[in-house]
Amino acid sequence: MSTAKATKKSAFSCEPCRRRKVKCGGEQPICQRCATRNDECIYKLSPTLSYTQRLEERIKELEDQIANLIKSPPSVAGSSHSSPPVSGVQDLSSQATRHVADEHGIGRSFGNLKIDGKGSITYHGATSFFNLPSDRTGPGSSDLPFLDTSSSDTDLQRRERLIHNAWHQRAMENLNKIPEPFQYLLNVHWCWIQPLFNFIYRPAFTRDMQSMGPYYSHTLLNAVISHSIRWGRSDPSTRRLLDDSYQSGLVFGKHARSMLFEELNNGVCTIPTIQTLLLLSAQECSQGNTTQAWTYSGIAFRLLDHLGICVDSQRFPGSVPLSDEELEIRRRIYWGCYFWDKLICLYLGRSPSLKHTNISPSHIMYDDSAENDLWVPFGIPQTDPTWKYPPTTAHSATCFMSMCRLAVIFNEILVHMYDPLSQNTDAEIQECLNSQKPLLQQWWDQLPTHLKVDPISLPNLAPPSHIVTLKYVYPFALSTYETMRL
Repeated sequence: MSTAKATKKSAFSCEPCRRRKVKCGGEQPICQRCATRNDECIYKLSPTLSYTQRLEERIKELEDQIANLIKSPPSVAGSSHSSPPVSGVQDLSSQATRHVADEHGIGRSFGNLKIDGKGSITYHGATSFFNLPSDRTGPGSSDLPFLDTSSSDTDLQRRERLIHNAWHQRAMENLNKIPEPFQYLLNVHWCWIQPLFNFIYRPAFTRDMQSMGPYYSHTLLNAVISHSIRWGRSDPSTRRLLDDSYQSGLVFGKHARSMLFEELNNGVCTIPTIQTLLLLSAQECSQGNTTQAWTYSGIAFRLLDHLGICVDSQRFPGSVPLSDEELEIRRRIYWGCYFWDKLICLYLGRSPSLKHTNISPSHIMYDDSAENDLWVPFGIPQTDPTWKYPPTTAHSATCFMSMCRLAVIFNEILVHMYDPLSQNTDAEIQECLNSQKPLLQQWWDQLPTHLKVDPISLPNLAPPSHIVTLKYVYPFALSTYETMRL
C-alpha cells in the first residue's frame, strides 16, 4: 500500500481502439487516437458498478424532489433559505440571518461550479477568463435567485440515506481484510485523529479503498499511516513490523510527499489531495516544523477554493448537481479546513485565511452516525492487566460541530484584535470585546452536557481525547479574549 507510484487503468476504451487492440486514452467525448484518425469514437463498455449506483441514487433523489413538489405548493419568494438543524446540531444561520437583498447581491458575483476539461469540478468567479462572455453577461445573470434547499422532508430523507449508507459501510469494513500494520494504524487514525479534525469521511474512504474510487488515493493512505505512527509504535508487534520492513515508518511519509508533489505537478486536484495536505500539515505542526505545516495548509486552502468547496453551490441555479454523499463530504472538509485554519493561526500568531460568509457551506452534519460510536483509547498499553477502559460513547459529531462554532468566534478575535498585518484600532478592539464576550458565554451555555468537563468535579473516568481537547480550547479562547481586555 505504500508503493510510491500507482497507476490507475482507464475504466473505458472506445470501440475503434478495442477493435485495433491499441491503448485508448479514454478522453471524452472523442479519444485522441480517434480524433487523429478522424474515426467515429464510440464507447460501448458497460459502466462500473459504482457509477451505476451513483446514477441510481441521483435518479431516486430527483424522483423524491418531484414528489415533494407535487405534494406541496410552490414556496413564495423571500422564504427562509436556512436549513433546520438536524439531530440537535445547530446551524450558524442563528448567528447571521441571510437576507434576500444580500443574496441577490452575492448572486451577481458568484460564478457557480463547472466541470473543467479534465472532468473535475472547479470554481471560477464572475471576473475569470475561464468564463465565456455569455456566462457573465447573459440575460438575467446578475439577478439569479438562491435555490431553496431547506425542505425539512428533503433533509430528513438525506440524513436517513447517509446514515444507512454509513452503517452499511461500517459493516463492510469488518469483512474487508487489510494486512498489518495498515489495519492497526488505520484504527489509530479513527480513534485519535478523525474525531477531532474530521478531515476524512470514513464511509466513502473505506468503500473507495476497495475499488480505487474518487475519495481514496494511495497518497492519502500513506499520509494517514504516516500520521498514525506516533501512536502506533506503542504496540510491540506493530513497532517490530515498522522497524523491519518500513524504515521505522519513515517510508510512508516519504511516499506521501513524493506522490503528492507528483499529483500537483500533473495538475491533479481532488478532495483526497486536500485531505493529504491537511494531514501532512497537522503532522508537521506536531513535530514543530512550522514552515512545512504552514505551507501544506496554505496549499490545501487554495485547492479548497479551486474546487469550489468554499461555497454552498447548491443554493444557486446552474451549478453542478451533487449527490448527498458529495455534499456531505464537501461540507465536512470545508469545516475541517476552517477549524484547522484557526488552530494553526493561533499556534503561529498569523492571520486566518478562510472566511465564513453567506455563501459558505452550512454548519450542518447530516450523517451524525459517528456520534454513537463506542470509543476506547486504542493502542494505549494497559498498566493493569486486570482492568480495561470501558467503552464510552464517542460524541464525536457534536464535539466537532461545537469546535467549529467556537472557531467562528476565534476568527473574529484573531481578525479584529490580534491581526499582525493591520493595526487594529482601539475602537475596533473594544467593539470586538463587546460582541464576542456574550457569544463565548452563549457557546458555553449551549454546549451539550456530555461535552462539558468541570475541573472542580472531574469524572472518575477520563472522557475521550477529543472532548478533553475541546475542554482546553475553550479556556484558551477565554484567555485570549481576557488578555486583550486587560
